[in-house]
Amino acid sequence: MKQIIQFFSVGLILLAITVIYDGFYILEEGQQAVVTQFGAPVGDPVTDAGLHLKMPFIQQVNEFEKKIQIWDGEPNQIPTNDKTFVFLDITARWKISDALRYLQAASGSEVRAQSLLDDIIGGTVRDMVNKNNLIEIIRSSDWSEDTMTPGISNEAMGTRPVMGRDKIADIILETAGRATPQYGIELVDVMIKRVNYIESVRERVYDRMISERQRIAAEKRSFGEGQKNEILGTIERELKEIISNANREALIIRGNADAEATQIYGDAYSRNPDFYQFLKTLESYDKVIGGNTNLVISSDSDLYRYLKSVEPTK
Repeated sequence: MKQIIQFFSVGLILLAITVIYDGFYILEEGQQAVVTQFGAPVGDPVTDAGLHLKMPFIQQVNEFEKKIQIWDGEPNQIPTNDKTFVFLDITARWKISDALRYLQAASGSEVRAQSLLDDIIGGTVRDMVNKNNLIEIIRSSDWSEDTMTPGISNEAMGTRPVMGRDKIADIILETAGRATPQYGIELVDVMIKRVNYIESVRERVYDRMISERQRIAAEKRSFGEGQKNEILGTIERELKEIISNANREALIIRGNADAEATQIYGDAYSRNPDFYQFLKTLESYDKVIGGNTNLVISSDSDLYRYLKSVEPTK
């Protein structure tokens, strides 16, 4: 009898330990949980980390992520409004905003959630691409005429997008984001990672891009040549103006110098006309007579009289 009592005592102790152990659970940071009883949710989702209570054995804890998760869609071939087929690679970030609804609508399965996002985001992306031209998909929404090079025409720079890739991504986020809350999912953002052309149009698109860049380069060169000619013309006009002013100043200076020299000669001549005439005669002889020149002068010439009057140095 004593052994039976001991046996039941040990069993009760083990049962109590098991009940206590199964009646508590620890929710880690970054996790949230929904407690279910026989498969049916009990109470509100638990979002606070720490130690929590539950009914042992009959209640189960279903834990889900609170952190932001990544969705990556498979690149799909989609036609644009102007009938150009492109491959779009889309990515999105999402999180579980309502764990209870997520459990009920998405079965609490990440695979199921990814499948739902495939349908919702993929369908929204297809609709938006079908409604817009290729330029809206490949050109950023911040493109504007302010980014153009001065002197380059709009045709060379290409067509300005109505919305652009970034705004289209925002519209996809807004549209798809209205469909996900019913599954307990919140879309954080949607981004177009890559746009690829199908093989049949890739070469044609590349040729068009090359032609556009060549046209831009030609217009830039033309604009540069125009600026160069304008600068050279300005330099030439300024150079001619400087030379003209310099020549005018030189003529004025030369004229003033000639006038001053004439005045000096006139003053000197008026003081002693005979000496001045004699000096000019000597200057003329100096220019005419060379090293091997013999000069024959008459006895009545001024030079002869001057030479005769000069006493030789001893």
